[in-house]
Amino acid sequence: KLILPILLILIVFIIYKIYFTSEKGLGSFADFDPNNNAVKPITVKLLHDRGINQQGGGVVFYVSDKNNQVMMVSGEVMLPAGFEDAQIITLKGHISQSGFHTHEIVVE
Repeated sequence: KLILPILLILIVFIIYKIYFTSEKGLGSFADFDPNNNAVKPITVKLLHDRGINQQGGGVVFYVSDKNNQVMMVSGEVMLPAGFEDAQIITLKGHISQSGFHTHEIVVE
C-alpha cells in the first residue's frame, strides 16, 4: 500500500525536474546545421578577452559553447543593456560560413 504512493510521488518529482526547472546549461554549436538558415536559440559564454567590435550597425564578438568551441558572432543588432558585463548570453540565429549570424541577443 505504501509502494504505489511513493512511486507516484517519485514520478511526479522526476517529471517536474526534467520539464519545469529553469536551470539551463550552455548549448552546443554542433546542434546547428550549417546548411540551414532557421533561427534557433543557443546559450553561450561571452569571451571578453577577444573584444567586442561595433562598426556602423553591426557587431562582432566571440563566444564559446559547452564543448569550448570558439565561434565568431556577427550581426546587425543592438547590444542589450548589461552586455559588456554579461558572462552568459543567449543568441538567436544560425551558423554561416563566417561564424554565427545572430538576429537577437539576450543577456541572462
